[in-house]
Amino acid sequence: LGTRLRPLTEDTPKPMLKVGGKPVLETILERFLANGFYNFFISVNYRAGVIEDYFGDGRKHGANIQYLHEPEPLGTAGALSLLPERPGLPCLISNADVLTTLNYAGFLDFHHLNAAVATMGVREYAMQVPYGVIQTQGNRLTSIEEKPIRKDFVNGGVYALAPQAFEVMLSAVGRGKCLTMPDLFTLLMERDMNTAAYVINEYWLDIGRLEDLKRAEEEYAEVFA
Repeated sequence: LGTRLRPLTEDTPKPMLKVGGKPVLETILERFLANGFYNFFISVNYRAGVIEDYFGDGRKHGANIQYLHEPEPLGTAGALSLLPERPGLPCLISNADVLTTLNYAGFLDFHHLNAAVATMGVREYAMQVPYGVIQTQGNRLTSIEEKPIRKDFVNGGVYALAPQAFEVMLSAVGRGKCLTMPDLFTLLMERDMNTAAYVINEYWLDIGRLEDLKRAEEEYAEVFA
């Protein structure tokens, strides 16, 4: 719904906001095409007609595009349950608001080499604590670290799923039920299935806030030229 980007998203779905003179989703599509992927399913709900009218069946982009119509937002994994048939090969999935120069073919190779049931693209995220951080043992103060920078890996919104992942999703949750990708990965980990993390070192930006959209516009020409 792109609520944090209103009023820009009142009439335009977030993936269709323009960066570099074209919709974000078009840049994502072009990146996949450049890596040799041509068959796509686009999951739509809010302002679905805007996306379908623009991309059509994909032929003008050199792609084959079909649409999954969510009657209500189902989450990224929940939308996958609407696929007309269970995939027989691994699939790549991307959020439609992530701009990245990730090598998708290399990402899929990593998924294969690790014999993973599911692979998540992750990004290092650094955040500075604005206070002095205190360490203690009981009542004894043992150290003070002034405004340290904490680094963690966060979900990058790009995934590879083997057919087994779809089997778990459908058996555990069913078709047309709301399910996020973190919830799907949790289901797989609870079953001790092999899940992998691929560190995205390439350019990556989530277009979730107005300041992110502005930054993307400023950087687009240099990154995607």
